[in-house]
Amino acid sequence: MSEVSLLSLSLIILFLPLIGFAVVIHFGKRFSKLYLFEVAIMGIALLLSIIIGYFKLTDFPIKDLVYSFNWIDFGNVPLIGEFKIELGIQIDNISTIMLFVVTLISFLVHIFSIAYMHGDKRFSRYFAYLGIFTFSMLGIVLTHNLLMMYIFWELVGLSSYLLIGFWYEKKSASDAGKKAFLVNRVGDIGMFIGILILFTHYKTFTFDTIYTQMAAGNIPFDSFSWLTAAGILIFMGAVGKSAQFPLHVWLPDAMEGPTPVSALIHAATMVAAGVYLISRIFVMLTADAMLFIAVVGAITSFVAATIALTQNDIKKVLAYSTVSQLGYMVMSLGVGAYVFAFFHLVTHAFFKAGLFLGSGSVIHAMHHEQDIREMGGLRKKLPITYSAFLIYTLAISGVPLFSGFLSKDGILAGTLVFGNLTGHWLIPILSFTVALLTAFYMFRLVIITFHGEPRNKEKYDHAHESPLAMTVPLIVLAVLSVFIWYTPNPINPDAGWFSAKWLQTPASVVPQETRFDFMQNDFSGAKYYSNEMIHSETYMHELHTLHYPAMILSILLGGLGILIAYLMYQWKKINPDKLAERFKPLYNFSLNKWYIDELYHYTFISGTIALSKILSWFDSNIIDGAVNGTAYITRVFANVSNLFDKYIVDGLVNFTAFISGFIGMSFRRFQSGKVQAYLVLVVFSVLILLLVFNPF
Repeated sequence: MSEVSLLSLSLIILFLPLIGFAVVIHFGKRFSKLYLFEVAIMGIALLLSIIIGYFKLTDFPIKDLVYSFNWIDFGNVPLIGEFKIELGIQIDNISTIMLFVVTLISFLVHIFSIAYMHGDKRFSRYFAYLGIFTFSMLGIVLTHNLLMMYIFWELVGLSSYLLIGFWYEKKSASDAGKKAFLVNRVGDIGMFIGILILFTHYKTFTFDTIYTQMAAGNIPFDSFSWLTAAGILIFMGAVGKSAQFPLHVWLPDAMEGPTPVSALIHAATMVAAGVYLISRIFVMLTADAMLFIAVVGAITSFVAATIALTQNDIKKVLAYSTVSQLGYMVMSLGVGAYVFAFFHLVTHAFFKAGLFLGSGSVIHAMHHEQDIREMGGLRKKLPITYSAFLIYTLAISGVPLFSGFLSKDGILAGTLVFGNLTGHWLIPILSFTVALLTAFYMFRLVIITFHGEPRNKEKYDHAHESPLAMTVPLIVLAVLSVFIWYTPNPINPDAGWFSAKWLQTPASVVPQETRFDFMQNDFSGAKYYSNEMIHSETYMHELHTLHYPAMILSILLGGLGILIAYLMYQWKKINPDKLAERFKPLYNFSLNKWYIDELYHYTFISGTIALSKILSWFDSNIIDGAVNGTAYITRVFANVSNLFDKYIVDGLVNFTAFISGFIGMSFRRFQSGKVQAYLVLVVFSVLILLLVFNPF
């Protein structure tokens, strides 16, 4: 198949969900079965993505296919010069794989939702929202420039807000939607500033153009600090979308949305967008930016894993598990294990989507009960759901022969290389600790939910296996969680086609001058480690040498976590309640999610509210007071002016008129009209004058 044909098919895939959204949102109420159109649309998109994947990875395995056009031509702009904004799509190996992942998970979620959401009063609108979300996510996957990615990034935020708060009549759901939207805005602002730094210097948003100039030695404002800042700020977008510490708080609350939404948004696609973004900017990351990313990922994975230990809501456990695994992926990119980070993104998408859909099957069977303390013994009632759920759990726990073992093994080996080359051992220590914790809390979830005796007999008696529309997606995802789809060698992921042929760590475009010692002034005496280092013979030798030690340690720790879970919850050799009472402060610290939500409430939220109240008081008493005071003074002055005008000005005028009238009235009596009277007055006047002016 030609390049043009593949690009054309990718455009069709991009716009198919948008067409489905437009049709269903406008005509869904009129035609009750129209949601099937959206499901069919996603089926076609999945089929086309498989076709693109086959021909791209066989005919053009190392070539990037790009189509672009000028969207806006501003001409010659002062201080910028010739300014054009391009839009376009790019098909490379990671976008091809992501196309398949997104369309497959979306299609399975559509199928699952037919049964799960049956009877909902906004049934058709739900499928329309799934369509606009899928369109937004595919836009992020296919874009070839930062501006287009940011546009679709915000569309993903909008559509996730609509889906999380889908049952908006519930206050918890509407609050969760707002929380997700607002928290993501914090990260998106950082991402936007980072994009502007690159655009201000390079006058373009296109990835390839920016990277070509960087490789030629042209870095932002001739400062490696600006390059580091740009990388970290763009990464902030991933901190929001991929729920990294400290912006991870929105994801567990987002479980208020329908469970299939949790599988689509919070397991496989939306949260993976952040990891995909880091993969896209990986080549421009400096050593300092990589360290920052690695530390954030390690902290996130550890914090979330410790919280998941004590949660009792089945979806909350999986939510914090998702946060922890996303931290793994981000940490992996930070330490340079690029291939395994993306590998884990794919394997995690399948088994975590399966876990969420499996939890949906359990919740459906238990009449929307989500507290695992009300469950138990469900493996007898839900054999297909249990078998699939167990396979997903084995995969995420890193048990051999399952997909998660392959990708986590590579990540853990990468952290060991990082520790060995830099002397910073905290990151590998945290990563292996999380491997143990993950195996423990996931098998705790399985044992409490499916094993033992039922705790709520009434709901247990009414429980039954879910219909085919729900179990078939579970089976498909369970099959994709087995190792054979990724490599014929179950203990060496490097032997598989996935990492060996389709994914390669891209060469850095950071100029030679940035090759300074990584944390060279640190007391640990760390050696050089950066994006360029991961292509060196030293790095490859270390990775090969530490692969098997990492694998063995991972198996031992995972097995230990599973053993502890069985000792506590299956065999009852350790009483978890007594253990929780003995370590009550730590237990409460985990149960209350490190009190991070409370911290935010008493600082940022209460602080914002307090600031709003202060500003309201200032506005009411100072601003409005000044305005109202001015109005009062003006009114008083007007009253005084009115009195002055009334009694002084008008009084003087009226007094003058009165005098004139009085004089007129006085002289009117002498105007009788008789000549004799006038002659007498004249004579009398002459006599008076003679007497007055008599000189004698």
